[in-house]
Amino acid sequence: MATDVITLITKDHRTVESLFDRLKKGEGDIKATVAELHALLIAHARAEEDRVYPGLDAHHSVEEHKEAEVLLDALVRAQPGTPEFRTTLQQLIESVQHHVEEEESELLPALRKSAGEKRLQELGRAFKERRDAELKALGVPQQGSAEGATKAELYEAAQKADIPGRSQMDKEELAAALKQAKS
Repeated sequence: MATDVITLITKDHRTVESLFDRLKKGEGDIKATVAELHALLIAHARAEEDRVYPGLDAHHSVEEHKEAEVLLDALVRAQPGTPEFRTTLQQLIESVQHHVEEEESELLPALRKSAGEKRLQELGRAFKERRDAELKALGVPQQGSAEGATKAELYEAAQKADIPGRSQMDKEELAAALKQAKS
């Protein structure tokens, strides 16, 4: 499993995009997906700001994190299915997509060019440690723990394990399929 900071950050970006897709489609427990999105984005932003951005010219990215947090808080308060929810979700998606595009086309390539592989691994460990600590503080179970995992986490693990039919499974079926795949 890759542990360099660039791989970890872009993996989080793809997870956020899949959560956005589920919210746009209205799939599953919307409130739970919003809570998961909120926790992941907050933990991701804190880890970037504390462990990756120092030493980089990332002031603009920090400002974008603040904007996303304001929109996240508004999304958490909004009632799913309302025009306010849809508008806030769309604004959040646009804000985060803009941030991701800039980060993946400018900031991360510059970091890859300026830092050696050893440094990217060190930053990866620091990023993951900070991100996991923030998720734990927010009450989110850590990956690898099926007990207490959200359906979204189980689905993501099932996706990585290439379990067929995962999109039609409920939480318990996903957990069972993952357990069977590991044995």
